[in-house]
Amino acid sequence: MFAAIGIVVLFAMVFGGFLLAGGSLGPILVALPFEMMMIGGAAIGAVLIGNTMHEIKLLGGGFGKVFKGPKYSDQDHIDVIALCSKLMKLMRSEGAVALESHVTEPENSTIFAEYPNLLTDDSVRNMICDPLTLMVVSSGTLDTNAVEDVIDNAIKVQLHELDEPQHAIQGLADAFPALGIVAAVLGVIKTMGSINEPPEVLGGMIGGALVGTFLGIFLAYGLAGPMASRLKQVNTHDAQMYQSIKQVLISSLHGYPQPLVLEAARSGLPPAHRPKLTDLMDMMRGR
Repeated sequence: MFAAIGIVVLFAMVFGGFLLAGGSLGPILVALPFEMMMIGGAAIGAVLIGNTMHEIKLLGGGFGKVFKGPKYSDQDHIDVIALCSKLMKLMRSEGAVALESHVTEPENSTIFAEYPNLLTDDSVRNMICDPLTLMVVSSGTLDTNAVEDVIDNAIKVQLHELDEPQHAIQGLADAFPALGIVAAVLGVIKTMGSINEPPEVLGGMIGGALVGTFLGIFLAYGLAGPMASRLKQVNTHDAQMYQSIKQVLISSLHGYPQPLVLEAARSGLPPAHRPKLTDLMDMMRGR
């Protein structure tokens, strides 16, 4: 929502100020389609050169996140702490074998069924089930540090995929000013080929060439750059889900008491989205 509002404000302030200062949109609108074709087309071409279809699909999803916001709600962050805590409580009380049906077939698990949003999320479900499956097949004898290494590697891979669209959008932001200069230089070349035309014609042609420079800078610092920053914020918020999973699993494997396990996971959440420890403890008691 704020992204859409920001775009409206951006265009209104830039072009509104230009009009109030006595400018005319006519020359810009005449040159805009051709300049946009050169700059936008070059940007699309660069994306195609530098990415596979998988990354291009992720890039499309990244633009969607800019407008939709985080994938996971505050309640999802609380739910993943509760889900992992219940699984680890079951493991402590009945042993690793008791987890088998829950982690090998989570779709049939009574514990996972309490959290349908998490059950249908492949990345979260796998982040929980894969290390716990290792505990099941090893009958709970795996070294905690080894399990932590496995989880860290899984998180690293997941974060790499999350960050790819943000890097691509930031790359576009960095490239747009240079692409605008390319379009402007081509406009100047065209103008120099018509040097014998009267001043009013040359003035229009030079103005059209400068639209390329303006458009490149405008797209870079007005749109692509802020979008990359917003996407980074969204990804950071969503990535905390995986850190919460790790904190609960590893703290539980170390044998820490449940209040400390909950605090380890809760304290990693951003202050604005962090639940009270007492609320988490009450939830775990079923209140």
